[in-house]
Amino acid sequence: MIRLLAATCAVALLAAPVVAADRVAEAGRLREAALATSAAYPLLESLTTEVGPRLAGSAAEARGRAWAVKAMTAAGLSNVHVEPFALVAWERGLETAEVVGPGAQRLVVTALGRSGATPAAGITAQVAYFADLQALKEAPAGSLKGKIAFIDHHMMRAQDGSSYGANNAVRTQGPAIAAAKGAAATLIRSLGTGNGRDPHTGVTQTPKGQVPGPSGALSLADADQLVRLVSRGPVTLKLVLTPRFTGTGQSGNVVGDLPGSAVPNEYVVIGGHLDSWDLGTGAIDDGAGMAITLAAAKAIKDAGLVPRRTIRVVFWGAEEVGGEGGEAFAAAHKTDAVVLAAESDFGADRVYRVSSRVAETGLPLVAEINRALAPLGIAPTKDNSAGGGADVGPLGALGAGILELEQDGSRYFDLHHTPDDTFDKVDKAQIDQNVAAYAVAAWLAASDERVLRAK
Repeated sequence: MIRLLAATCAVALLAAPVVAADRVAEAGRLREAALATSAAYPLLESLTTEVGPRLAGSAAEARGRAWAVKAMTAAGLSNVHVEPFALVAWERGLETAEVVGPGAQRLVVTALGRSGATPAAGITAQVAYFADLQALKEAPAGSLKGKIAFIDHHMMRAQDGSSYGANNAVRTQGPAIAAAKGAAATLIRSLGTGNGRDPHTGVTQTPKGQVPGPSGALSLADADQLVRLVSRGPVTLKLVLTPRFTGTGQSGNVVGDLPGSAVPNEYVVIGGHLDSWDLGTGAIDDGAGMAITLAAAKAIKDAGLVPRRTIRVVFWGAEEVGGEGGEAFAAAHKTDAVVLAAESDFGADRVYRVSSRVAETGLPLVAEINRALAPLGIAPTKDNSAGGGADVGPLGALGAGILELEQDGSRYFDLHHTPDDTFDKVDKAQIDQNVAAYAVAAWLAASDERVLRAK
């Protein structure tokens, strides 16, 4: 009986909420331990070296899932499993662009994800220049018949990446609009910053019932060159893009848990997306997010901390082609009590600010997170209206609270979706700061008992 009472008391103490001062102090110890022993850098080196690029629906993405299961298991997570889902698979082919006639020269181009194809021999056509997407929208119906539309824009460098959102429709919508007006193909200025000759890929969208037309992105330097050429008179291009749709493929989400002691059926979800584009090795986008969040969970476990709520790490599949993994995960777990969700999907540079969207009862927790992250040089919450990224947005729509640990994106779009998205671009000190921030935030949320769900 005495042993039974002692065991009961021990469980009760384990399950009891830690008072705020003790929680923040514990978070401080965790923060320093995570900084000192972060596993993120070697995890990311392993992923990008042993698996490499992980195009959605490909055999490489499947290898990435197998790698993730091993990595989560080695980190001490339980209930590690893959949740598969089907998708339309696509693969890259040949991609060349060259000016023919006066000023003949090659331009550096890459196909946009889920682009249609030119004939194998390519197409040769005059370029129709549009200064921005609105100019394309205003072009008369049928006016682009037989032409190659080129859509320009002016994306600017910004710490918060806001210029990407402002220009994203050039890539996602522009090619379909041009095709509907008769264009034989579409080229865009890459959505990116910098001035190199690495083109930026990324998915384009085609409305249901419309056949995808050939569409590609020019490197920023080559887009500038085409603008100068067009300013001197008519330009004719020969364009070869031969990607293809390969039928129904398979992707999947990889899931692993640090089980909660008191309310294991309440979840704090953290993670990144497993798939990447195929031009680089997916280090910045988004191998870093996977490494950061798994290393954060490992830091919590290695510190001997047992959360009240379950911390669930998710590596989402098929994010790059339209957030399909996030949608599949939300649909499969729509009855789960996900109290808070946060994803790392903006590179590997330092976290500089927090934002959130939680119930009013959760704001004191956010204040605790702000306090515990301040020694990392992280500014407090800017507001309580965070939207979350592509993978946690569907969870937010179901009512989950959202936390964003905002990373410095000043150089992110130099590398994003390019051949330069490789491991050597990652700074160890900065990725370790991310790990410490995620470990602290996840631990404080999972050791709390307040209502966080936004609805």
